[in-house]
Amino acid sequence: MTEVDAVTAIYPPLLVFAAAVLMLVLPRVLGYALGTLSLAAVTAIAFVAPEGSHLHLTFLGFESQPYLIDEYTRFVAIGLGFLGTFAVVYAYSSEAPRVMAAFALAYVSSALGAVFAGDWLVLVFMWEIMAVTSTLLVWHYGRDAVRAGYRYALAHGIGGSLVLFAVIAHYAQAGTFIYGEGATGYSGELLIDGGIATGIPAVLAVLGIGVNVAFIGFHTWLPDTYPKPHFAASVFLAAFTTKTSAYVLLRAFPEGHMWLAYMGGLMAVYGVIFALLQHDMRALLSYHIQAQLGYMVAGIGLGSAIGVAGAMGHLFNNVLYKSLLFMAVGVVIYRTRENDLYKLGGLWREMPITAIAFFIGALSITAVPGFSGFISKGMVFDAATGYFTEEAHWPLFALLFIGGVGTFLSFIKLGYYVFFHGESDREVRDAKTGQTTAMLSVGGACVVLGIPAIGWPIFTDLMPVIDGTALVGPGIEGSLDPYSLAHLRDAVLLIAISAVAFPIIRKPLSKLDYNDPALVFNKLGYLTGRWAMLAVTGLFAAVDRGAVSLVKSGYWIGNNPVLAVERGARWLPGWMVDIEERQPTDGGRPSTIHLRATIGLTVLLITLILTGMLFLLL
Repeated sequence: MTEVDAVTAIYPPLLVFAAAVLMLVLPRVLGYALGTLSLAAVTAIAFVAPEGSHLHLTFLGFESQPYLIDEYTRFVAIGLGFLGTFAVVYAYSSEAPRVMAAFALAYVSSALGAVFAGDWLVLVFMWEIMAVTSTLLVWHYGRDAVRAGYRYALAHGIGGSLVLFAVIAHYAQAGTFIYGEGATGYSGELLIDGGIATGIPAVLAVLGIGVNVAFIGFHTWLPDTYPKPHFAASVFLAAFTTKTSAYVLLRAFPEGHMWLAYMGGLMAVYGVIFALLQHDMRALLSYHIQAQLGYMVAGIGLGSAIGVAGAMGHLFNNVLYKSLLFMAVGVVIYRTRENDLYKLGGLWREMPITAIAFFIGALSITAVPGFSGFISKGMVFDAATGYFTEEAHWPLFALLFIGGVGTFLSFIKLGYYVFFHGESDREVRDAKTGQTTAMLSVGGACVVLGIPAIGWPIFTDLMPVIDGTALVGPGIEGSLDPYSLAHLRDAVLLIAISAVAFPIIRKPLSKLDYNDPALVFNKLGYLTGRWAMLAVTGLFAAVDRGAVSLVKSGYWIGNNPVLAVERGARWLPGWMVDIEERQPTDGGRPSTIHLRATIGLTVLLITLILTGMLFLLL
């Protein structure tokens, strides 16, 4: 077997899933070690595997390729594999139970399966598994996470169903599930193979994917769920669902659409507004997931080479620095048992390593020069201003710039109240060894990838649509210069505005505690679901009573025909029938049959019958 064959012979998500299963039976240390090694192996395989489809099979009678390597899958898988490796180390050091870690690894495995998928059929299969496993990861913690997990499951169940319908409609129109084959409505000069068929498939796909990428109005599951589970679980959740979904959005809409770009701009503003209003640290970070997804959606929507490259670069960076921020905040929660940032302060003396890790993540997400976020956010800004395409969209740039200011203000607020404001009255220890290792490893990547002469050339070499520093795409001529004067000017302006604004808004902001108005959908969803359930069960009970009464009446009539005729005749006019008056001794034989069944049993029986009929038809 050649070296290439050895690399491509193993399906990478299967390695992680096997580690998830073994996690349940192996000793804790060995199980976590195996989980870490499985994700490190995925990272290495993604890095060295040759491009192409490495697994072909027939699934449900359809041609499928579950294992595809191209520059996009490689880039995303490296980022997810690298982060996942250290997220497992972090979870071990954070005393996460083995069952929780097994759910987390199964979740990671399904997300990687969606990334490596080479067709829509495998994608939708992995998409649904990702929804189930992430729900189990949330539920495992119990307490408030259970109700939030139900709402999370409903949201992703609806989104997944829409994606499934989109894929079915795509097949009906294109005749194949394979990426790039049979796609309709595209020019042929795409930066990435794929694309969902136009019309109904595209509408269904954007709605379904929009749930996972937290479009405004579809996003309520995000701040509702991510603050609730074990703090180590939040690290996994922050990286995989939304980033995988942003990648799938690009697969579905490789040419982009301007309404997608402006949705991204609005997401960037909406997310930071409600992040600024939060008291819960993880809720603040969750709203910033939506805000940062806005930059990715904007780049994808613009559809230009620089826009796609910026979106993918920001996806990669967000996997790192967003998870790093959840790690640092998780250590604070672990040591202080406090979620409210306004009840903390002065922790930098007691927790210097955690403070350093936090500020590396904060400087990365706010796109300070020298950190990885500066490069990718600058590329999205270039796409909006038409730097390479000469097609500027200044309203979109204004939205993204406002989002950048809000990001600065949010993390100044979070860092100030947690680490600097006042004196700490708590005697707490810093991060544990495994937590420190995970945070500094991920934080080190955020720093190295942003260094002009060292890290960012490696970063751009891996990034799709870029060859060295040259952009590759139809009609594109130009080289990438992340540290151009224009980028540095934007960064200085963002820092200056934020530095002036924070002292002005700090006190008024601390007194505000407004809920996201979109969270009303949670209440409406609960009430709608409750009354719908009552209506369905009430109708079922009424039908059940009627059916039972009818059958019992028939049973009684069969056993007492004469008495039944006599009683029926009483309703007729006297001249029509002449029945001798007599009294029965026992009133007739009563019914002895039992016809009651629970709703669950009824649904199960109907499902089994329909499934059997389906198999017979097939």
